[in-house]
Amino acid sequence: MPTPALPLPPPASAAPLPPASPGPDGTRFLGGVPYAALPGARPLELDLYLPAGDGPHPVVLFLHGGGWRLGSRRSGGPAFPGRSLFERVAGAGIAVASADYRLSGEAVWPAQLSDAKAAVRWLRARAGELGVDGERIAAWGESAGGHLAALLGLVADPALEGDVGVTGPPSAVVAVAAWYAPSDVAAVAPDTGADPADATTREAQLLGAAPSAVPRVAAQASPVGHVRGDVPPFLLLHGRADRFVPCVQSERLTAALTAAGADVELHTYDGADHMWLGAPEAAADALERTVAFLRARLLAG
Repeated sequence: MPTPALPLPPPASAAPLPPASPGPDGTRFLGGVPYAALPGARPLELDLYLPAGDGPHPVVLFLHGGGWRLGSRRSGGPAFPGRSLFERVAGAGIAVASADYRLSGEAVWPAQLSDAKAAVRWLRARAGELGVDGERIAAWGESAGGHLAALLGLVADPALEGDVGVTGPPSAVVAVAAWYAPSDVAAVAPDTGADPADATTREAQLLGAAPSAVPRVAAQASPVGHVRGDVPPFLLLHGRADRFVPCVQSERLTAALTAAGADVELHTYDGADHMWLGAPEAAADALERTVAFLRARLLAG
């Protein structure tokens, strides 16, 4: 007789939710929740920070930095150790889904955007179970994660939707906050004085080649290449002393959004380096501005 087939587990995106653990001020935490999986690869996971009460709560998808090469969902940058960044936002009445995505050593562009879009679709598909509002989803990120958050607000091309995880629900977001994020991938090297033909830069590792060698791919991966007028409101925050992603990157995106008639606010910080290094007051103000922006866009009315 043939050997019976082993029962298959449910898709990662349909797996039962883990139990919530209590957080400060009545918030709740669900760690390591799988939102998608790829054959032969690790599950893609997110951590969910829920406000006090039953909801449904608005939710912001947070995407970590690390040059698309490093980092994890557990970090909001060195200015905010542990869970402090996410718990602050949850305490303000907005759920936070902090997601991992494939790094450039695992897959090249557009895998990272595909994963971010999959996380939004998963939040929408399981909103009722999670206690979040599938109509009130924003995107927020720092550095490389800010680049992906901006793309979530801008990219409407079906060819970049991807088929990771849950498919069907839209991946649109209603607001975007980006901290010190690249907006023009091909220009990062020239802006920092590096060689645009260098195939070892973070941007080259994202694209699979130096941006100058693949200009169409670099343009496709750049938020400035997707600007139009009918996009969600943007909040861009950047340090003027940023040595890794110069402030001009956010200035270019602001100028393009403004010219298109979009709603965009840019605030810069003198003396603040990348990740708010050397400027703890900038980090505190950035978080305050971001919470106020998210509350205004997600909780108004």
